[in-house]
Order: sequence, then C-alpha cells, then structure tokens
Amino acid sequence: MSSEYDVLVLGGAGVDTIVYVPELPLPFADSYMIRPGIETRAGQTGDFVALGLSALGLRTHHLDMIGDDSAGDLVRAFHRERNIAFTEVPLPSGTKRAVNLVGLDGRRLSLYDATRSHESDRLPSATVRALAAASRHAHVSITHPCAHALSDLHEVGVTVSTDLHDWDGEDPYHEPFAYGADIVFVSTTALADPERAMRQIMKHGRAAAVVATAGAEGSYLLTDGGLVHVPAVPPHKPVVDSNGAGDAFAAGFLFGWLAGEPVERCGLYGAVAGAYACTVPATESDAIGHAALLEQVSAL
Repeated sequence: MSSEYDVLVLGGAGVDTIVYVPELPLPFADSYMIRPGIETRAGQTGDFVALGLSALGLRTHHLDMIGDDSAGDLVRAFHRERNIAFTEVPLPSGTKRAVNLVGLDGRRLSLYDATRSHESDRLPSATVRALAAASRHAHVSITHPCAHALSDLHEVGVTVSTDLHDWDGEDPYHEPFAYGADIVFVSTTALADPERAMRQIMKHGRAAAVVATAGAEGSYLLTDGGLVHVPAVPPHKPVVDSNGAGDAFAAGFLFGWLAGEPVERCGLYGAVAGAYACTVPATESDAIGHAALLEQVSAL
C-alpha cells in the first residue's frame, strides 16, 4: 500500500530575525546602521527542509511544537502559503526564535533563544506514530522534543535521517540522533577529524550513510562501500547568504535517496540544491524546484 507522505519532518519550526552586519565577528560599537534592514520571517531548519522537499515534488508533512503567538502565526502562514501540511502541538513557552547575524560574505552567526524549550516538551507519541505510519521516511531535527520521538519512529519501522549541524563529535546531546538515524548529515565546521567522527557514527549507530558537508570543499559520503568525496557545485548566481544551505543539501540528498539513486548522485543533488540556497537572501524563503534540479545535474 502506498504511503500518504514521502517524508515526515519532525521539529525545527521557528522564526528568525535577520540582521545584516558589515563583518563577522562584529566589532564592538555603540550602534550600527543596518542596511538593507532588519527582517523577521518564519524559517528554521525543519521549515527549510520541508520547503526543500516540497519544492522537489515530495509529499511532505511537518510536525512540531509552536506557540500561540505572533511568531507562531508566521510559521503557520509559511506552511499554508506553500501548501506544506503542518501539524502543530502547543508549546507553552512560545514559538522558537533566533537572531541571525549575516556578514557581507554570506557567513552566518545564529543566536538561539534557549528559553523556548524545556525538558518536559514532548511530541505526542500517538501523533508521531500515526504520521510516521503514513510516511515513507522521517527527517528528525535535533530540537529537544524530537529525541523522545526516535523510539516511536523505530517501532513504526520508518527510515530516519537527521542533521547534527555543527556537532563537535563529543557533545552527548547529539548522540541519540547520530546513533538513531539511518542517514546522518553533519557539518565539518566543528569536527577536528571529520572522517573519525563519521566512522564513529557508523560503528555505534544504525546509519547506512553518513554525509559530512564541508561548504566550498563539497561533501564526504561514508557508506559500507567506503568514503567518497563529492565536489561543491558553483552557484548559477552570486552567493549572498549561506543560511539554509545545509537544509537544502539534505532535501536534495533525500530526494535522490528516496528515488533509489546511488549515493554519489544523491550527494550531487544535495550540492546543486545547497548551491541554489546560497543565492537566496536570508530574508527570503525559496528552494530549487524539481525540473531545475534535474536540469542542472544533467548539465554537470
């Protein structure tokens, strides 16, 4: 029997305030005149993965906790306007939010409001199980409530992916995600020895593939067939912002994975999708479409 959804995205819904700064790190000053301005928009990691998957034609459902507040209204509108199915669970402390400082070179520094998440926060087990049972795959954000949902996903039998973002290879918070997912994405940014960390994930977890993204250096893909390198793809337009590039990469990779493509081609899909995201200003939300992705990949 066919599934209702291709991918269930858990967690990672929230709002970012984008502040363009002349450089990073930002030197101390009493004040700065910010141009092109300061904008608040919906879109954190789960939102952007859901957007990327949906833009590629995958039937996507997003589940997370958000607040009954103006920030939550932005998240609800984000999904409604893009026709992305969204199931919300009340978050008493309010919708998650962050401030992103974006330099002129496109680099980003994110400041997360840690008061929006608490130990008691949970995604209802019955809801997780029902949506997972209707999905081919689940992508899990590393926000707190999602760690408790992993056992439900495993018991339902759906395959799982996650993005560890800037994990240092040591922080135990990330381990349930790293060792509980079939596909693991991680940035090399904070890893002293990326290959060692990748092999650690394969050894101690259930991963069939570990993907380490390295920005302009491309990505490294580890499977039981060994370690391969996929070069970065030059964007078709000028790079303006790296915000959301990792989420776009994950969406592109999963698009290929769910289509049964070889892992290197999945990495190429991810590279093209990530490069496109780097051409989108942080104040906007956009993702490469199905036809454009296939066209650009075929031209390489």
